[in-house]
Amino acid sequence: MARTAADVLIETLLDWDVEVVFGLPGDGINGIMEALRTRQDRIRFVQVRHEESAAFMACGYAKFTGRLGVCLATSGPGGIHLLNGLYDAKLDGQPVLAITGLPYHDLIGTHTQQDVELDRLFMDVCKYNARVMGPSHVENVVDLACRTALTYHGVVHITIPVDVQEMKADKLRSKRNVPHHTSDVAARSARLPADEDLRRAAELLNAGGTVAILAGRGALGAGDELERVADLLAAPIVKALLGKAVVRDDSPYTTGAIGLLGTRPSQEALEACDTLLIVGTSFPYIEYYPKPGQASGVQIELDPMRIGLRYPVDVGLVGDSRRTLAALLPLLARKGDRAFLEKAQRGMKEWNALMDERAARRDVPMKPQVVAAELGRRLRDDAIVACDSGTITSWWARHIPARRRQLHSVSGNLASMACGLPYAIAAQLAYPDRQVVAFVGDGGLSMLMAELATCVRYRLPVKVVVIKNNTLGQIKWEQMVFLGNPEYGCDLQPIDFAMVAEACGATGLTVEDPAQCGKVLDRALGTAGPVVVQAVVDPFEPPLPPKITLEQAAKFAQALVRGEPNREKIALTVLRDRVREVV
Repeated sequence: MARTAADVLIETLLDWDVEVVFGLPGDGINGIMEALRTRQDRIRFVQVRHEESAAFMACGYAKFTGRLGVCLATSGPGGIHLLNGLYDAKLDGQPVLAITGLPYHDLIGTHTQQDVELDRLFMDVCKYNARVMGPSHVENVVDLACRTALTYHGVVHITIPVDVQEMKADKLRSKRNVPHHTSDVAARSARLPADEDLRRAAELLNAGGTVAILAGRGALGAGDELERVADLLAAPIVKALLGKAVVRDDSPYTTGAIGLLGTRPSQEALEACDTLLIVGTSFPYIEYYPKPGQASGVQIELDPMRIGLRYPVDVGLVGDSRRTLAALLPLLARKGDRAFLEKAQRGMKEWNALMDERAARRDVPMKPQVVAAELGRRLRDDAIVACDSGTITSWWARHIPARRRQLHSVSGNLASMACGLPYAIAAQLAYPDRQVVAFVGDGGLSMLMAELATCVRYRLPVKVVVIKNNTLGQIKWEQMVFLGNPEYGCDLQPIDFAMVAEACGATGLTVEDPAQCGKVLDRALGTAGPVVVQAVVDPFEPPLPPKITLEQAAKFAQALVRGEPNREKIALTVLRDRVREVV
């Protein structure tokens, strides 16, 4: 029996070692669904409850495995729903293939049902974007799409009319389209910079008096080399958010995260350094870098377009972070003056003591820091933690330490809400024997919480810890601290997430007392199957920046004066926190 175009599509994905496809069926992809059904012993289709989740899962799968993530959606609205998760993959440089359906090929552009030209819609998000023109076109475009996604670390898209999916694959071949002229062989470049550039970089780093290292997601897998460089250069390692797991958080060389949710020692290191080594990051907040001209710079980056994107570096090293650092190491001289690193280490000791003090509070309502710290102490060494975007990100960044074998991620440059649970599902599917935790806020979870049913359906033992404060906390504090406005439109109608979990067939637990938090988390982590822990916390606990500027303080005071509805409670909470910090 002759194969269909959809059969060729799935067979080609198998050639590229694709093992799982995340998606939701629809009449615009029925041919593809049939090809998946007949190969379900070789490739797994994971049904989601919303196509946005499918795209987030594909992105999370790519982040945690380094492999190609694949999502599938029907024509029209199904394909449209993918976009948010696909932009997450684009902005964080993850290899993701999106496959969508189109209406009948001879009705496209005639106002037929679901007549959305998805290839045009996806133009901005994709590095490669193709409409299949016939059954003999499929193999060519799928090979090129997979190669492009993996090589260029980005999103690719294939859309195929519903009737073409069922056409016989041996029909309608042009004379120049020789069968099987494409290849599924994955190729890599040397990924090493030129020797001359390595020498120039080493000379600059060796000449530096106070060297700081800024590392991000591109440095994942290069932690040992980074620590050796840090030791030689007496340089603290400052971590961009996506680089949380680059080196363990208790490494003597790291000062942790940078930015609004970072640490004071990280900010001080970048403010005081005269030389900056940037490794695998395009950390977007330019205001946290050294001022242009303050520091000499070396940047290691796989994508040459990103050299000098955030800081005017003197030397750009285009290559894989681990291999480039390994090539650079023999050229570096050990610095005798360790004062800059030692100051950062003293600063981190003080900072960690402050974080421990905040996490030890026994106030009721419970502080969110308590939940994060109690969870962090209980995670296995092989745990995978998927965080969501919002104030939740601050508690994750500061109070859940990354260990050497753990994996951590979040929606980085897109900073999208709702990514945490889909990421965790993808991680648990990829690593069924590892501990997987989604650390999320109530705002983000409520957007895609139907995926709790996905956890139940596929018997995924994902543990979801939801920080419940009944508010869009990050937006509330931004309105006050950055704009000087009273909060508006941020309160959330409360949801009992434990009851939602039970309704979906999972286990639901609630904790409000900080004295019981550890015990409830022990129970959750020890319970088979998916579990939701609803942690009810103080909605007035602010995610304080590492340093509060005069402008931020003035804006905050202005917001209180202009009619902030919770000004007394907020002012009292902030005052207590600042007093504790000073004392």
